[in-house]
Amino acid sequence: MAQGYVKVVDLPQVIPVFPLPGAILLPRGQLPLNIFEPRYLNMIDDAMAGERMLGMIQPTGGSAQLPSLSAVGCAGRITSFAETSDGRYLITLTGIARFRVTSELPSQTPYRQVRAAFAPFEADLSAPHGGEAFDRPAFLAGLKHYLERRQLEIDWETAEAAPQEALINSLSMALPFEPAEKQALLESPALDDRVDVLTALMRIDAAETGDGDTPASMQ
Repeated sequence: MAQGYVKVVDLPQVIPVFPLPGAILLPRGQLPLNIFEPRYLNMIDDAMAGERMLGMIQPTGGSAQLPSLSAVGCAGRITSFAETSDGRYLITLTGIARFRVTSELPSQTPYRQVRAAFAPFEADLSAPHGGEAFDRPAFLAGLKHYLERRQLEIDWETAEAAPQEALINSLSMALPFEPAEKQALLESPALDDRVDVLTALMRIDAAETGDGDTPASMQ
C-alpha cells in the first residue's frame, strides 16, 4: 500500500526507526508488531499523530540500548492499531519503500531518528509489472523440502495462488533466517534477485543439515 506516495519526494526525509534483529519489512509486505518498551510506545504515539510512518532496520552490533544500524531499512505506514489492557500497542506496518541511512539525527526523543534517502529505491513505490518470471512449481518444491526439515507449516493453497511478489516477500519476512541473511533479502535490488537469494538460502540450509535428498528442481 503505497497510496499517496507516488514519488520519493512524497516521502518524509526524516523518520523514526525501530531497530529489531531478525525482522525486516518489504514493500507492500505487512509486519505485525507488539510494542511494549516505553520509548517505542512514545514513538508510536508520535507517528500516529503525524504521518504514521516509521522505519524498520536491523541492528549490526554495539550496545542493546544504542546498537549500530544497518545501512538499509524499509519504511512502513501504520495501517492497523490496537491498545491492550496492559498498555501495549499491537500494530501492523505496511511496507512503503526501502531507504538508505544518510545520517542519524542528534537524539531529542527517547527513540532514534534518521535522515532517509529513498531515491535509490524509488521503484519500490510501484508493484512489479508483467507476468511471473520464475518457475513456481520448482520453487514450491524446494520450499516444501525446507519447511519439512524445519518442521514448519504454511498455507499451501495461498502459496500456490499468491502473486509472485506477495509470496516471495512474505516468505523473506517470515522464514527463520539469520539477521545477515534477512539483510541480504532486504537489499536484493529487484524481485528476481530476491527469488535467487531466497532459493540459495534454502539450498544452503539443506547443505548445512547434511540433507543429500535436495530435489532436482532446486539443484
